[in-house]
Amino acid sequence: MAKANRKQDKKSSAKAIENPEVIADNISKFEQYLEKNRKLVLIVGGIIAVAIIGFFLYQYYTKNQNKIAQREMFQAQYYFDADSLGLALNGDGNNFGFLEIIEDYPLTEAANLSHYYAGVSFLKLGQFEQAIEHLEKFSSSDYVIQARAYVLIGDAYMEQENYEQAANFYDKAARYKPNDFFTPNYLMKEALAHEMTGEFKAAAESYETIVDEYPESTQIQEAKKQLQRLRVLSSR
Repeated sequence: MAKANRKQDKKSSAKAIENPEVIADNISKFEQYLEKNRKLVLIVGGIIAVAIIGFFLYQYYTKNQNKIAQREMFQAQYYFDADSLGLALNGDGNNFGFLEIIEDYPLTEAANLSHYYAGVSFLKLGQFEQAIEHLEKFSSSDYVIQARAYVLIGDAYMEQENYEQAANFYDKAARYKPNDFFTPNYLMKEALAHEMTGEFKAAAESYETIVDEYPESTQIQEAKKQLQRLRVLSSR
């Protein structure tokens, strides 16, 4: 009975929606609401319009800024490739370095990439805190370069003898979009960092992952050897 009533109610609602008089009445009520709340409607509409215009202006601005920044980056990348790291970072007086691009074009992809280059440059210069700072600000969806950034942060922590943090970042690299070519190398680094902290079980697990999941990798024989060594040590 209740089911029949619900079905009847749905039919009645459908008929009411299709009824021209009901439609006209609803339109009239909506017009009255708009008339009564004209000021509020205008304010809300204005805010929405400003937000939409602002969004497109922002998109245009950042796209234009990125084009300029990409051109500015050319010389800095040239200096980076030539291993002139001071000039790559700070510019030569006529051309921007990576640090100036980051400062002057902060919203651009060029600035994001400059963080990566700056991080690598500082790492090569032995300035590990600055290297970590810039590499942590870099982000990419690319499976190679993002994982590489994590590894370089790990390398910087290794240089500072902060082996626990190094292991954490090597682990992040290994877990970021795993692949047969690069991941085994990240796991080897992670295992070494764990060993440096005395975490032999964690180190063994890293080697085991290579043996079990990457049997065709170039690191497989070394991983097997190191895993056997750790098993002998743990049995003593």
